[in-house]
Amino acid sequence: MTTILSLFSKKINLEITVIEAKPYSNPYLVGFGLGLVLLAAFVIMGRGLGASGAMSSVVAVTVEKAAPDYASENSFFETYLGDGTSSPLKDWLVFEVLGVLVGGFISGLLAGRIKRTVEKGPRISTALRLVFAFAGGSLMGFGAMLARGCTSGQALTGGALLNLGSWIFMLMVFAGAYATAYFVRRQWI
Repeated sequence: MTTILSLFSKKINLEITVIEAKPYSNPYLVGFGLGLVLLAAFVIMGRGLGASGAMSSVVAVTVEKAAPDYASENSFFETYLGDGTSSPLKDWLVFEVLGVLVGGFISGLLAGRIKRTVEKGPRISTALRLVFAFAGGSLMGFGAMLARGCTSGQALTGGALLNLGSWIFMLMVFAGAYATAYFVRRQWI
């Protein structure tokens, strides 16, 4: 295959460049930068970072469009929908999450890390890996609703405000991760 490709590229003067992925950033520097972003959010917006509020706003608007009577009678959706004078999708957390998605894509593109692949170990199929990823994401979303905030809201914002519940939350996240790692380690080895 390589020989055919090189012969073909020589015949039509086509140059093939392989972009090598750049090394990851220094985690201490990135952590410091994240702290500055959190500080800027407090100073500029008057509140910290978080992602689950944005997801809840999107779900509330979707439910309101599909079943307006149910959404108006449900106290959970009503808190996100407000009085109806402005769209919950104009909430700054929605724009924050969109910015994280776009910024992450641009960062991956500049670092040469955009590729279509599924990260998995040799002992697990791609389909099972995706099932586990979906199940884990669903559990995290459910846990974020129970904890009244996601890891970014609880750990970053709550931790910065020295909320005892947020510190307990993060300790339990790490404890749960270490306890679960033993049972799923064979998928990665």
